[in-house]
Amino acid sequence: MSTIDWTVLIFTLVVVVVYGVFIGRGQKSNESYLKADNKMPWYIVLLGIMATQASAITFLSAPGQAYTDGMRFVQYYFGLPLAMIVICITFIPIFQRLNVYTAYEYLENRFDKKTRVLTSLLFLFSRGLSTGISIYAPSIILSSVLNWNIYITNVLTGGILLIYTYVGGAKAIAHTQKLQFLIILGTMAFAGFLLIQNMPDGIGFNDALYLAGKSGKLNVITTEFDWKDKYNIWSGLIGGFFLALSYFGTDQSQVGRYITAKDNTNAKMGLLLNGLVKIPMQFAILLIGALLFAFFSLKPAPIYFNERSYQYLKETKPEQAAVFEKEHQDLQVKFNAESKEILKLKETGSPQLTQTIQDFKNTQTQVKALHGRVEEAINKSNYNAEKTDTNYIFLYFVKNTLPVGMIGLLFAVIFLASWGSISAALNSLAACSLKDVHLIFKKEIPDEKTELKYSRLHTLAWGIFSIGVAMFATQMGSLIEAVNVLGSLFYGPILGIFLVAFYYKKIDGKNVFISAILAEIAVIAVYQFDIVSFLWLNVIGAAAVILFSAVGLLFYKPKAVNS
Repeated sequence: MSTIDWTVLIFTLVVVVVYGVFIGRGQKSNESYLKADNKMPWYIVLLGIMATQASAITFLSAPGQAYTDGMRFVQYYFGLPLAMIVICITFIPIFQRLNVYTAYEYLENRFDKKTRVLTSLLFLFSRGLSTGISIYAPSIILSSVLNWNIYITNVLTGGILLIYTYVGGAKAIAHTQKLQFLIILGTMAFAGFLLIQNMPDGIGFNDALYLAGKSGKLNVITTEFDWKDKYNIWSGLIGGFFLALSYFGTDQSQVGRYITAKDNTNAKMGLLLNGLVKIPMQFAILLIGALLFAFFSLKPAPIYFNERSYQYLKETKPEQAAVFEKEHQDLQVKFNAESKEILKLKETGSPQLTQTIQDFKNTQTQVKALHGRVEEAINKSNYNAEKTDTNYIFLYFVKNTLPVGMIGLLFAVIFLASWGSISAALNSLAACSLKDVHLIFKKEIPDEKTELKYSRLHTLAWGIFSIGVAMFATQMGSLIEAVNVLGSLFYGPILGIFLVAFYYKKIDGKNVFISAILAEIAVIAVYQFDIVSFLWLNVIGAAAVILFSAVGLLFYKPKAVNS
């Protein structure tokens, strides 16, 4: 990067860190550190919810996901609006009325201590691992730009954000997320504009869309039902609904954002507006990936977007790499020519257009097959690299196309997006491990200052743990998919526990505790044997808890339970 880019990057990050430390100063109690004194208005709640969900993974991996698999990933969010309505009707009033620090406090009142601890542990394990993946995402940038070891950049990335998270708690997180997300949205919109501007002369937005469509990248809706298809309208509406219901209703990283609201109305407004704007925002980010495919069908694309990985292959297997490069060069010339011919013929109605489109698709298949062989060769080497180059596609465009200054700002955006989600996750992990595990077994706390010290130590511990997880994230392929698969392994049973708590008053703690353990075993077994795609795991997990709880009623008469 240029000196100007470095200046923009460092200045942006320093401003956010200093702002976070400043706004979060003067913490004196856990009420402030973990819940921001319940003073957040709806727009802060909205931006916090979106920033927590839209991590660096969203902005780094989603365009690459659309580039390789099309835009059908957006169907993953189709169940979101309905889930927001259910949460506003059922979850928020209960959490606000009980004035909880964590979502799992309610479960001890409804069931018993062991159910609260079990649910909390399921959350801590899944969110701790996911946070590690979120740290790894921006580490790719530093590693690629500076040519530094990925393990060093993991420590740097996770360590910097700990400064204001450790000092300022929920208040610092809420206000920095506001600043971060506004910068992110503006910069990504401008990046999309520059993508169109950098198309070859005479090629506009409609032309790029036309090419993306003919290449199959605008496959927004896929209606064919298939249990093993990861992204179709059925898995999105049903599986996505259960995933969103669990994530926003029972995951402390999200619950922790809206329990900081002033009141029920502000919490509900923030959550409902998130349900309305999330799908269009994700659609726009995925559209950038589809347009990137059109861009690289008109201009030369690299043989492999992870340049460091391919460079290692060239150094260790030069003859094999030379064969790959010759085939790649020939295919690129052919692919670029066919793309331009399609755009030339599309307004003429010439019969030749149909044949040219078919030739274009055939060449696209050959390019994909070559990419697969290159990827296989890299993965067979001893180089410690990602399984795919999906996470490098947008990054490659940024590094090699955007103007000076904009590159540094885009890199800053990916850091800011990462910090927004990671800081919220660390705060929620600290609140959960402190309130639901540590303090539940510790009888007395001397004073508020000591409890605040515990909160900060838990935040620090989870930061270190997440950095450790990031060290093992290099083999996970598409990060946006990996983090959602991981969540789906645990969200279903967690949601099932809450649904039983809300709607099945005859079930007691002993019953639901055993049912939750059995449901989690069932979910892991279904995933291990690859029976269905991962979104359905959320449905299976929730349904299994309810089913096992109902069966449990047949074998013993429960004690009276709290309502």
